Amino acid sequence: MDGKKELRKTMTGIQQALPEEYTAQASAAIQRKVLSLPEYQRAKSIFVYIGMPKEPATLAINHHALEHGKRVYVPKCQGRSEMLAVRISGLSGLLPGAYGIPEPAECAETIPADKLDLTLVPCVCASKDGKRLGHGGGYYDRFLAGHAENAACLCFERMLRDDIPMGDEDVFLPRVITENDVFVHRISAPNTVFHP
Repeated sequence: MDGKKELRKTMTGIQQALPEEYTAQASAAIQRKVLSLPEYQRAKSIFVYIGMPKEPATLAINHHALEHGKRVYVPKCQGRSEMLAVRISGLSGLLPGAYGIPEPAECAETIPADKLDLTLVPCVCASKDGKRLGHGGGYYDRFLAGHAENAACLCFERMLRDDIPMGDEDVFLPRVITENDVFVHRISAPNTVFHP
């Protein structure tokens, strides 16, 4: 889809130009919002991406979840199509994997998307009504297909866009969390549009 490719290029440029002071402050605010979510507080198992530079950070969420006895899973990419949710007991053993993203070296314990209480998803940009543009690999769309009801996209306010093209394979997300707001929608059916 050409519209996606062009928008991804444009928004990646904007993302890379975000001031470090802004991303640090916005990340801290987003993490506080996640930690205060009833869905997070109730969750026994959570899937948390490892934030890369210029993405909302997740380090505080990971530490808090591990310290409070939650089962924490992080992504590990398998080849060009599959992403696994692999349980970790700490962050020190993660090694650069696919695309340079830190991930577990081993897959001792994995969990399917429908068994997770909360899944936190990164993006290049997102819309308030649950549309998400990722980096183009489709890993999260495949992982969450039919099981996105417990997912939330973390997005800087400056990276919100209304005009994100969505294909049949793209998964809408019921929550989009920025430093200023938590936008919540309900899913009428898997992989369909949301209704407020």
